[in-house]
Amino acid sequence: MKTEFSLAQLADPDVAEADKILRACVHCGFCTATCPTYVLLGDELDSPRGRIYLIKEMLEKDQPPTADVTKHIDRCLSCLACMTTCPSGVNYMHLVDQARVRVEQQYRRPLMERLLRAVLAVVLPRPALFRASLMAARLGKPLARLIGSAGTLQAPTFLSRIKAMLALAPDRLPAAGAPGGTVFSPDGPRRGRIALLQGCAQQVLAPAINAAAIRLLTRHGIEVVLIADEGCCGSLTHHMGRDDDALTRARHNIDLWVAEADRGGLDAILVTTSGCGTTIKDYGYMLREDGAYAAKAARVAALAQDVTEYVAGLEIAWPQRRSDIVVAYHSACSLQHGQKITQLPKELLFKSGFVVKDIAESHLCCGSAGTYNILQPEIAGRLRERKVANIAAVEPDVIAAGNIGCMVQISGGTTVPVVHTIELLDWATGGPGPGLLNKRL
Repeated sequence: MKTEFSLAQLADPDVAEADKILRACVHCGFCTATCPTYVLLGDELDSPRGRIYLIKEMLEKDQPPTADVTKHIDRCLSCLACMTTCPSGVNYMHLVDQARVRVEQQYRRPLMERLLRAVLAVVLPRPALFRASLMAARLGKPLARLIGSAGTLQAPTFLSRIKAMLALAPDRLPAAGAPGGTVFSPDGPRRGRIALLQGCAQQVLAPAINAAAIRLLTRHGIEVVLIADEGCCGSLTHHMGRDDDALTRARHNIDLWVAEADRGGLDAILVTTSGCGTTIKDYGYMLREDGAYAAKAARVAALAQDVTEYVAGLEIAWPQRRSDIVVAYHSACSLQHGQKITQLPKELLFKSGFVVKDIAESHLCCGSAGTYNILQPEIAGRLRERKVANIAAVEPDVIAAGNIGCMVQISGGTTVPVVHTIELLDWATGGPGPGLLNKRL
């Protein structure tokens, strides 16, 4: 793609990076076939290729984002299926992230939307505040039925977003997991030492996920450290275009992780929420221009691993007998497209004795995408319906996924239990069964 940036514009490292990304695009349109919003809406501007044109024009002309440009960028899920499909290696992720920052800085949204986004950016990354908000949401859930479905695929409303937010709130919250600063000693000789990301939303909604990871790891000789004062990785606000907040959070955690690695050694920083993992693995890029943090960020990014990557390298005595439990594996977009981890979780589930089945259209997003299912509830709802229908076709006993957002989103449309992959691996290798399942190996 030909670009026409001035030399003065190219002096900006972000614009120079955008120029490189744009020039890699050859207009082939392969990305349109795997883009969830284009498949659903059929609008070229709601495809990666269409958004690339909009972003190119906005950056080249150095113009504030218009309402139309903002609408189409907002509809992007950042599922990154386009990057898996693209034969030219266009780094759409970095381009759309840059566009979101510009939208956040230069476009003035309607008052109620600004308020909602501000609340999400403040509440979701703070576990104590998030827990309190979910308890309040339980009181408001009965009112959700009184809110009409005024939103449409083309134009979500403030009320439709509030209704979606209330619908996503669980009926009950589990007890909190182990606090930061806790160290879990291995059973037997120590064979490794890792820091486990505690997360923000996940530790409130499903602390059983990290508990399962800790049990499995310590049984196999791994010391697990929960870093004191660790905070949100920045993923949520990063994808809302609030980069100052996201980078501040990244720097905070980088300092803590590097200090822990220097003090006691770390083989890896393990992540059980793939959306967070994709962001942490990108820290080196995000902080590439920060002289004080570039090297440390790259070091942390190199240490970051999805929990299944690390477990695959352990010497585990897998069960010898097969189970008749059918697992439908949902491949989270952040795992399959963002981190290019596709077969490994399924292989581990198969080694665990489960019957593992692929889902049709597995490349299409379930509609969760961070805060997307709140900010674009109608599109997210249609994508969930499509995902759940494809899951139902394989008649599973349980659905496995590697991302809490996907788990919450999918469970809202099915009665089939949805659990994290690590919970099933823990169960198969000596841990307790996930609370949602009654069957036993």
